[in-house]
Amino acid sequence: MANRATRRGFLKATAALPAAGALAAPRGAKVNSFAEANVYTRLGVRPLINGVGTVTVLGGSIMPPEVVRAMEEASRYFVQLPDLQRKVGARIAELLDIPAAMVTAGAASAIAVGTAACIARGNMEDFHRLPDVTGLKHEVIQQKSHAVGYEAQIRVTGAKIIHVETREELMAAINDRTAVLYFTNVSEPRGQIKRDEWIKIGKERNIPTFNDAAADVPPREHLAQYVKEGFDLVTFSGGKGLLGPQCSGLLLGRKDLIEAAIPAISPHDGIGRGMKVGKEEMIGLLAAVERYLKVDHDAERRLLESRANHIIDVMSKLPGVKASIVVPEIANHVPHVQLDWEGKLTAREVSQQLMAGDPSIAIFARDERGMTISVWMMQGDEHKIVARRLAELLG
Repeated sequence: MANRATRRGFLKATAALPAAGALAAPRGAKVNSFAEANVYTRLGVRPLINGVGTVTVLGGSIMPPEVVRAMEEASRYFVQLPDLQRKVGARIAELLDIPAAMVTAGAASAIAVGTAACIARGNMEDFHRLPDVTGLKHEVIQQKSHAVGYEAQIRVTGAKIIHVETREELMAAINDRTAVLYFTNVSEPRGQIKRDEWIKIGKERNIPTFNDAAADVPPREHLAQYVKEGFDLVTFSGGKGLLGPQCSGLLLGRKDLIEAAIPAISPHDGIGRGMKVGKEEMIGLLAAVERYLKVDHDAERRLLESRANHIIDVMSKLPGVKASIVVPEIANHVPHVQLDWEGKLTAREVSQQLMAGDPSIAIFARDERGMTISVWMMQGDEHKIVARRLAELLG
């Protein structure tokens, strides 16, 4: 799906738009229709229908009841966080049948502490002087096409990023300063060097390989697949497809590197001190993983398809409007509605009016007259509201 909504795509597409609360609502419209959401509405913040997906700027996902219950129970007690981190990590690793795991403060945090682990390799003296990398392996090689905006999490460790495009450039870039070969899973189709070759070269040259697969569940098999393929470190977001706490992530992989990453994160001192993972997030993400491995994903897929088909049925009755189901090849691998139309309103204008309405609706403006609608995070009959509002605007 060439114009799919990415983790950063919605932010970029809406950067110039006013905030939902600042847009002028249509004449006669109520200010809010989520009256029960008093925790937000009392502050003047408008809850909205999420037609974009598991993007951070909208809060990621809605946690299932079992995750909320686990976090609430965890909040009642004090524990030693380093002990909890290791026990939760061991349990997640056992569930996934992989060597090791740890909970991080989101996938971006996992990138930072994972990179730190590859630089310091468990040497605490070296770790504590980061981002001073004098005399250390500190170069991170990345395909140029894989640079998607999260490189700051690598550089915060003091690492230097070396961009390559071909296998020949990769081999020439590897030297005695190379710390890690970094791969962005969603960018694989755009890069010349594919996963298997990236892993093979890392193994041959004894250099850790890291795969950022933050948004790449479902399917559930991916949680263990990339580690079993040979990546030394893999990260997933906890607050996207797993439906765990928004500010949580997973770092999975080699036991020695996970052990080296743990001291890089709070409550330990060092570059990750500000990346705090609370006891509630650790227990909540464990509950989310346990749930995710048991849930009926086929039934969930059928539900999403039925939502998408309802929107398509409504849109198909409008002249000059085309609607179809698309499933991104990698990441956010669930049914979306691709909407294109002929008419006066641009996608930006439609997005503005949807955000201004009651209830407020967020949808990704893909191009001049095209939108990508994610039904994944919609609840109840929200897809019917979205279809009706779009029909009013485009009809």
